[in-house]
Amino acid sequence: MDPEASLKALIAPSVLPADFARLGEECISLEKAGADRIHWDVMDGRFVPNLTFGPDVIASVRPLVALPFEAHLMVEDPHELAPRYAEAGCELLIVHVEACPHLHRTLGAIRELGMDAGVAINPATPASAVAHVLDLCRLVLVMTVNPGWGGQSYISSMESKVAEVRAMIDQSEHSHEVELEVDGGIGPSTIGGAARAGAGVFVAGSSVFSDEAGFGHAIGELRGAASAR
Repeated sequence: MDPEASLKALIAPSVLPADFARLGEECISLEKAGADRIHWDVMDGRFVPNLTFGPDVIASVRPLVALPFEAHLMVEDPHELAPRYAEAGCELLIVHVEACPHLHRTLGAIRELGMDAGVAINPATPASAVAHVLDLCRLVLVMTVNPGWGGQSYISSMESKVAEVRAMIDQSEHSHEVELEVDGGIGPSTIGGAARAGAGVFVAGSSVFSDEAGFGHAIGELRGAASAR
């Protein structure tokens, strides 16, 4: 990772609130609006109660935009499903600590498929859960809501965990290779706290799609608020 690029707040809009009948158009609009990547919230109705989209939907959008795709697998069997997301064109695959009994093996398998590997931790999961897999990760995602639904309120107490993960990354030999992302309740009033705690990549769904001034305004406002840390 370029150290200078790491200073820029990266905005990864989640398409969970999108009009699914216009999903391709929505992604094209996000790209034109300056999004840095597209975040796909994949839910199986088992690991989390909601059910969203799978690899075939993602693959159908892949030819329409050049932005990197990150798929956040909130599923029970991420190891088994990983090849499908490589085939769908995802550059980064994020799996949950809580869903991987053999996390090290799963992250290694993702890398062998040609994707970057990311690991997510739920609010109740300690930062220490990722301490011994940073060498396999391009990204650590700290959830600032409990996963499963969009539009939830930001859990500000997670900022101490973000700071803990930030310190863990900075003290590792992989400090310039691992991004720190937050997801959940991110908007203009909350992104600053997450940024000050050490996050550099921000997933935002509801705040982007509900902005009456459009995607460009929403993304610019978020990036500005994060950069003002």
